[in-house]
Amino acid sequence: MSNKKNNHGQISMAASAIAMRGVRIFLSASKSAANRKTPQRNRTKEVLPGHKIQPGLSETLLRATKFDKNELEALFTMYRKLVTASQSAAPASVIGQPATKIDGIDLNTFRDVMHNTFDLVTEDVVMDRVWLTWERGANGGEGALKFEAWARGLSVLLRGSDEERRHHCFSVYDLNGDGFITKDEMFILLKNSLLKQPGDEDPDEGVRELVELVLRKMDGDHDGKLSLQDYRQAVKQEPLLLEAFGQCLPSKRHAAAFLKNLNTK
Repeated sequence: MSNKKNNHGQISMAASAIAMRGVRIFLSASKSAANRKTPQRNRTKEVLPGHKIQPGLSETLLRATKFDKNELEALFTMYRKLVTASQSAAPASVIGQPATKIDGIDLNTFRDVMHNTFDLVTEDVVMDRVWLTWERGANGGEGALKFEAWARGLSVLLRGSDEERRHHCFSVYDLNGDGFITKDEMFILLKNSLLKQPGDEDPDEGVRELVELVLRKMDGDHDGKLSLQDYRQAVKQEPLLLEAFGQCLPSKRHAAAFLKNLNTK
C-alpha cells in the first residue's frame, strides 16, 4: 500500500512538472519550432501584430470570452511570440517567388502548443479537427489563427461552460461537418484511438462491435447516427462520454496550471 501511495505521489508530481514545463514552452514561443533551420535567403516576411490589442477588439473579447483585460493582454503577448515561432519555422520561398506571409499561428505551432502546454496527446485526425473547428469568423476553418480566434478558442478550452465544451467536442467528432456523427466517423475515430492487441485476427471487427455498443448507449432517437441532441443528452447522463471518441480538451490540471501562470504576468 505504501508503494502504491508513493507511486501515485510521484505520478502527480511528474504530471505537475509536465504542465509547468508546457507553460514555459508556450511562453518561449515553442522553442523547438523556432529553432528549426531555415535558409537565410528568401525567408518568410514578418507580419507581426502590433504591441497592443486594438481597443475595439479588446472590448469585443471582454464581452465574448471569459478573460479579463490583464489576461487578454498576457495572451496577446504570447500570441505575438507564437506568430514569430510560426514565421521562423516556415519554409523558405522558391527563388524568384515572393516570400510566404504568415499572419497568425500556423498548424505546426498550434500542434506544439496543444501537445506541450495542454498535454493534448491525441490522434492526428482529432488534432486536425480541433484546428479546423477553431472559430475563425469569416475565414471559416482555413488559414492561420488570428488573435481573436485564438482568444475565443482558449476561452472555450479553459473556461467553457458544460454546453460549450459539449458543442466543441461534437464539432471535432463530426468529421465532415454535416451535423451528425455517423457510424463511419465513429469507426475512424475509434480505430485511431484504440491499440491493436497481439493476436487480433480482425481488429476492425472489434471496432465495429464497439461502434454498435456506443450507438446503443448514445443514439437516443435510434436513427443509426448521433445528432448534437443525442450527444448532449448522453453526456448529461454520463459525463465520461464527453470525450468518448478521443481527447480534444485539456485536463483540468493543465488548464488550471496555465491560468495560474497567466495571472502572474
